[in-house]
Amino acid sequence: MSTETEETEKVLGRLLVELQALRGTANTLQSRINLIDAALSELELANASLGGLKNSKKGASLLFPIGGGSYIKARLEDAEKAIVGIGAGVASEKTYDKAQENIGTRVAEIQRSRVALQQRLSQVVEQINETEDKVNEIVKSREAKDVVRKT
Repeated sequence: MSTETEETEKVLGRLLVELQALRGTANTLQSRINLIDAALSELELANASLGGLKNSKKGASLLFPIGGGSYIKARLEDAEKAIVGIGAGVASEKTYDKAQENIGTRVAEIQRSRVALQQRLSQVVEQINETEDKVNEIVKSREAKDVVRKT
C-alpha cells in the first residue's frame, strides 16, 4: 500500500470516528430536547389547570388526574391557594396568581434552554453533513482510482 493510500485510510478512519461521535452528540441533544418538551407540556397543563381553578369555589367537584389518562373525583378544599413545586423536591403554598407567575418564569427558563439546545443540535447536524461530504469525497476518489487501476 502506498503512503498516499495509507494517509487516505487514516483520514477516512478519523472522519468515521468523528462522524460516530457527532451522531451520538446529536442523539443526546435530541433526547434532552424531548425531555424539555415533556416538561413544558406538563407546566402548560399545570398553568391551564390553575387558570381553571381560579374561578372555582371551595367544595367544587373536580376530576383530579392521577396519570395514565385516569382520574379520581375530588372536592376543592382551598379555593385560594395551590401547592407548587419550586425545585429540588421542595413545594410551596402560593395563591393561584403567584403559582401561575412562578410557572410562567419556569416555562421561560426552560424555553431558553430548549432554544440553546436546538441551536447546538443545528450546529452538530451541520458538522455531520460536512463530515459526511468529506467521507463521500474520499470514497468516490478511492473508487475512481480503483477504476483507473482496473483499466
